[in-house]
Amino acid sequence: MNTLPVQQASQLSAAGPQTQWLVEGLWSDQAVGILGGEPKCCKSFLALDVAVSVASGAPCLRQFPVPRTGSVLLFPAEDSLAVVRQRLEGIAAAAQVPFASLPVHVITATSLRLDTPTDRRRLTDTVAALRPALLILDPLIRLHRVDENDATQIATLLSFLRQLQRDFQLAVLLVHHSRKDSNSSRPGQALRGSSELHGWGDSNLYLRRRASQLTLSTEHRAAPSQDHIPLQLIQTQQSLSLAIVDPAALTQPADTSPSHRVREVLAQLNQPVGLHQLRKLCAMRTAVVSSALAQLAQAHEVVHGPAGYQLKTPLPVSRPIDP
Repeated sequence: MNTLPVQQASQLSAAGPQTQWLVEGLWSDQAVGILGGEPKCCKSFLALDVAVSVASGAPCLRQFPVPRTGSVLLFPAEDSLAVVRQRLEGIAAAAQVPFASLPVHVITATSLRLDTPTDRRRLTDTVAALRPALLILDPLIRLHRVDENDATQIATLLSFLRQLQRDFQLAVLLVHHSRKDSNSSRPGQALRGSSELHGWGDSNLYLRRRASQLTLSTEHRAAPSQDHIPLQLIQTQQSLSLAIVDPAALTQPADTSPSHRVREVLAQLNQPVGLHQLRKLCAMRTAVVSSALAQLAQAHEVVHGPAGYQLKTPLPVSRPIDP
C-alpha cells in the first residue's frame, strides 16, 4: 500500500515562512498580480517607478525599500518608445540613480499576443535569456484577443504567466483597467473582466482618482494591505514622477488578522456568500479563510446556512474594507 504522508494537526510546525518582498509593502518577491485603475490614473507611471526601483535598488516612490534588486523586462504596448524612455529617465532622475546603466530592458516588438503559441514561446525565450527579476506587461487589453469576461479564456492567459513565474522565479506585474465610474466598488472587484483576474494576484496595486486626489491601495495574499495612500504627479525641471503626498499615511491598519479581514468583507455584503467566493473577495487561501471562519463562528459572530456565510449581527461599516 502506497499511502501519502500525514501528520496530526497539533504536531505541525507553528513556524511559517515570513513574507519576502521585492518592493517592501508593495510587491511580494516572485509575486504575480495586477496594477489596476481607471484610465488616466497614472498606472504606467507607477509601473515604471516599480521598474526603476527594482532595477536600481532605490526606494519605490522614494518611500518603499527594495530588498531584492534585479533586471526588469518591460513591454509597453500603448506608449511610444520615446515616451517610455522619457518617463524612465525622469523617474531615474527623481530617484537619483544613473539612467544610462539602468538594467530595464524594453521589448520593442510592435505587438505581443499572449493568446498565441508563437508569441508565448518568444516571450518565454526572452525571459530565459535575460532572467529578469520582474516582468511588466502594460496593459493587458493589448496582449490578447480573447473575451476578458470569459473565466476559462482569461484563466488560460493567467496560467501561462503563472507558469512563467514558477519556471523562472520572477515577479509578474500586469497593468489592467478598472471599469469606468467604479469608485463605489472594492478596487479588486472593480477590475474589468472576469473575477479570475482579482483572484490570480499574489500582490495587487490599485490606483483611484476622486476629483483631483489620486490614491494607491495595496493588496497581498500573505501580508497586510493598505488603503488610500495619497499620491501626486510632480514635475521637477523636465521630469515627471509620482510621489507620496503624506508619508505618514504609510501606517499599517491596527488589526490585519485574517479573521478581521473576513469580518470586514462579510460586513460589506447584504447576503450570504459561499466559501469559494469569500476566498476570492478576501484574496486569501481557502485554508486561511476557513480557519478565520471557524474563529468567528466560535465567537458567535458568523453563521453558516445553506446559502453560505454571513455575520450574525451586521457590523457598522465606517470605511471601505481593505482592498
